[in-house]
Amino acid sequence: MTQSREAFEARLRQIGAERYHDRHPFHALLHGGDCTPDQVRAWVINRYYYQHSIPMKDAAFMSRVEDPELRRRWRSRIEDHDGTDTNEGGIRRWLRLAEAVGLDPDYVASTRGVLPATKFAVDAYVRFVREKTLLEAVAASLTELFAHKIHKDRIAGLLQNYDFADDSSLSYFQNRLKEAPKDVAFGLGWVLDHADTQEKQDAAAAALVFKTDVLWSQLDALHAAYVEPARIPPGGWQPGEGLLDRRAA
Repeated sequence: MTQSREAFEARLRQIGAERYHDRHPFHALLHGGDCTPDQVRAWVINRYYYQHSIPMKDAAFMSRVEDPELRRRWRSRIEDHDGTDTNEGGIRRWLRLAEAVGLDPDYVASTRGVLPATKFAVDAYVRFVREKTLLEAVAASLTELFAHKIHKDRIAGLLQNYDFADDSSLSYFQNRLKEAPKDVAFGLGWVLDHADTQEKQDAAAAALVFKTDVLWSQLDALHAAYVEPARIPPGGWQPGEGLLDRRAA
């Protein structure tokens, strides 16, 4: 039976309450100040792979959209990450965070040292958006519904617990607090409008579950490689690699 608009939105929000990666133990370590410098660096390196793939995901989505209005509303997401003449963009802000934690931003941008599981999960998300229905692709983006709190918690936790944290190094998260709400409002409204059968509602909910799995699995890989049992797989970043040469500054 098709759920009402209100009931279906509640169903989507419950997925986030149960499955969003703010519940992952690695975030408790990170936000609580319990990560070592190398664990923070490993997080920055691996999360970059996700950040730099988001515009490619959005471009893949837009290449399939025939409605000019939907393309117009969606393309700001690419600009938010890649930047414009007046906005440096999220990718550049993330590389500034990398520099603040002692990493060479060119090394991070090369994506060398990214964990195999991170690549597998992120690439699967890009492929999902490229191949699934537009409804499923938009629904998968709705993890943004739950991101506002994690960004606020992250800013507060990093500022309180780490010397590298300041307005410059954390500008990615601060800007997402301003940029994401418009995307959330549009994406949620679009899904609620277009998921007008039980089959479509089930598909949209499954897409959101898939996306929470993508985010959670990245942190599982990070935790296993750098926290417990601290077994770094072949190809993963080794502490000491890709560091910024402070002497050259």
